[in-house]
Order: sequence, then C-alpha cells, then structure tokens
Amino acid sequence: MAKQIEGVYEMVLTCARQEFLNKGFQDASLRTIAQEADTSTGSIYTRFGDKEGLFKAIVEPVAAEMKQMVVRIQETFHSFDADTQRNEMGKFSDASIEDIIDYIYDHFDTFCLLLDSAYGTLYQNFVNELVDIEVQYTYKYLQIIGNESVASGQLTEELMHIVTTAYMNGLFEVVRHGMNRETAHRYISMLRQYHRAGFETIIRE
Repeated sequence: MAKQIEGVYEMVLTCARQEFLNKGFQDASLRTIAQEADTSTGSIYTRFGDKEGLFKAIVEPVAAEMKQMVVRIQETFHSFDADTQRNEMGKFSDASIEDIIDYIYDHFDTFCLLLDSAYGTLYQNFVNELVDIEVQYTYKYLQIIGNESVASGQLTEELMHIVTTAYMNGLFEVVRHGMNRETAHRYISMLRQYHRAGFETIIRE
C-alpha cells in the first residue's frame, strides 16, 4: 500500500469545503478539488470513497453533534416534573436556544453546507430531522402538562409539523441571510416570541 502524504487529507477537506460552498454538492467537481489540493482524484477516492463520502467527512461531525445537542437539551427539560416544565418552559427554552445559536455560529460554514449545499446527499433532510425531534418532544410536553389540544383534535399532526417546520426554517434564516452572531441572537429572540405567542393560541384549551 502506498504511503499517504502528510497534510493531503486536511488540504482536500479545505478545498472541498470551498468547492461545495461555491457550487453545492451536485455541481461540485472532484477534479477541481484535487487540482486545488495538489493531489489526484484517485487519492480522494482512496481516502473518502466518493464525493458523498467527502461531503460526509466535512459535515457529519457537526450534524451529529447538533442533533445530539438538541436531544440532550430536550431530555434535560423532560427530566423535570410537570409543574416545573409548565412554569419554566419559556425560560429554559430561551436559554437553550442561545447555546444552539452559538454552536451554529461556531460552525457557520458547515451549516451553510447543510442548509443549501446538501441536495443529493443523505443530509438534504437535515432540517426535517430536527423538526421530527422537536415534534416528538412537543407531543411529550403537552402530554406531561395535561394539555388536551391533541386529544381533542384541535392540534393535528399536520398542523404541528407545519408550525414546527416554519419555526425551524426561520431559525436557520440567520445563516441563509449571513447575519452576524449578535444580530442572529436578537432576531431569534423576536422570532421565538412570535412563535410562542402563536403556539399558545393553538394549544389553548
């Protein structure tokens, strides 16, 4: 087996990140990436398997950590008793979203890839996967606090998904608009107030 040259792996990732950001996954060229990294397409296939394997090497650590972070936050909240959840939901949720925004901005380019460059990969449904997590735990929250809006048919599965998708897409608009971190925190704070007020009208018994 030929010895791999030190530094090529990292250089390929750097060049691939830029190529994917510029062109998206489908239009990105392995030949261009290889030329920019001063290596061959064969060496890329050896290291990453194929173009999607290369894309995965860039985004998977951040995508996985983001999902784990969201689940960890939800599990922490749902370890509280019903009264605490009912009384502290807004405060806990606001504090948690601040951490999520900071994580997004610590990995801003990767989120650009996940949101707008992942079509044609396993990651094209990244936002939908976060929506599914949020929906799952929202149902759990409503059940724990004894809210009957789901059982009564007032809050349907379709409406829950629409509302949650709207919120989640709104959250990531800070990335798509290239907002700086400070502006993003302010924007998301207002967005949360807007969605919370609307959601409370939906689940009001």
